[in-house]
Amino acid sequence: MKKYIKKLKIFLLQNLKWIVLFLSIVFFLILLEDVMDKDIMTIDTKGYTFVSTYLISDFATPIAKTITNLGGAYWLIAISIFLLLLIKNKKVGISILLNLILASLTNYILKQILQRPRPIEYRIIDENGYSLPSGHSMVSMAFYGYLIYLIYRKIKNKYIKWSLISLLSLLIISIGISRIYLGVHYSSDVIAGFLVAISYLIIYINIVNIENNV
Repeated sequence: MKKYIKKLKIFLLQNLKWIVLFLSIVFFLILLEDVMDKDIMTIDTKGYTFVSTYLISDFATPIAKTITNLGGAYWLIAISIFLLLLIKNKKVGISILLNLILASLTNYILKQILQRPRPIEYRIIDENGYSLPSGHSMVSMAFYGYLIYLIYRKIKNKYIKWSLISLLSLLIISIGISRIYLGVHYSSDVIAGFLVAISYLIIYINIVNIENNV
């Protein structure tokens, strides 16, 4: 029995990324089915109720606006160009920029297909376009998630490595929350964005590793 358990553990570890990919797609499809059945889900109302009850304040609003900008197009493009110029290995720099382009394009295509209207009741900022999946959440997860992968692979100093990984992980989550806070996305939009980004990122990293050995 112990022998089979050991083999199962080895199998799960060796195929963990594909298991995560499969589960992310499954959960996204389940979420999508529920969204298509009804405009506003329980998770949407509860998510905004939590944010509005415990987070929204005059002090927090400027912070939320700043955080959400860190997941916006201008900021991510600027970071990509900066890293392209900074990193000596140009294949890595190009892969960062290409990742941003493909993630943004994927999000745009999904939004045009699904065409879910944005929430309008509690807008703090103006935002155009469709709602599902959240572009800031999805692209931030894909972009900063890829940076986390590169940091994990390339940086040897454990303190620097895990400090950067923790900060970027917190930033990704904060960007998602900021979209709910600012009233431009439902909770389900943010979750869907994260799930799609995880699925996309696993495929992208696998392709990049095969092509360029990044």
